[in-house]
Amino acid sequence: QVQLVESGGGLVQAGGSLRLSCAASGSGRTFSIYSMNWFRQAPRKEREFVARIVWSGGFTYYADSVKGRFTISRDNAKNTVYLQMNSLKSEDTAVYYCNANGVNGYWGQGTQVTVSS
Repeated sequence: QVQLVESGGGLVQAGGSLRLSCAASGSGRTFSIYSMNWFRQAPRKEREFVARIVWSGGFTYYADSVKGRFTISRDNAKNTVYLQMNSLKSEDTAVYYCNANGVNGYWGQGTQVTVSS
């Protein structure tokens, strides 16, 4: 089992920045994790993929809507993944979820990000 705890959400003005963190913990082989992902869900919309980092090798992937503005990174020693969000727009307003190993894997509880215009 893997537990994921997000932090770092909040209210920010358009054009501002936030950094989300996701700390992973668990029993047994905590890092039977091959990828860490961020998803988000805005009101009345489907949950959508934001960014992925492959745990081994650190390869990253982004949704087109955030490419060039968001950066996903990891700290292996702290078992933590980050999402640095710059140049935030009102359409980035959503609950952001940390995920391990894809949609059938593990999920955090979510953290609210609100961007005011």
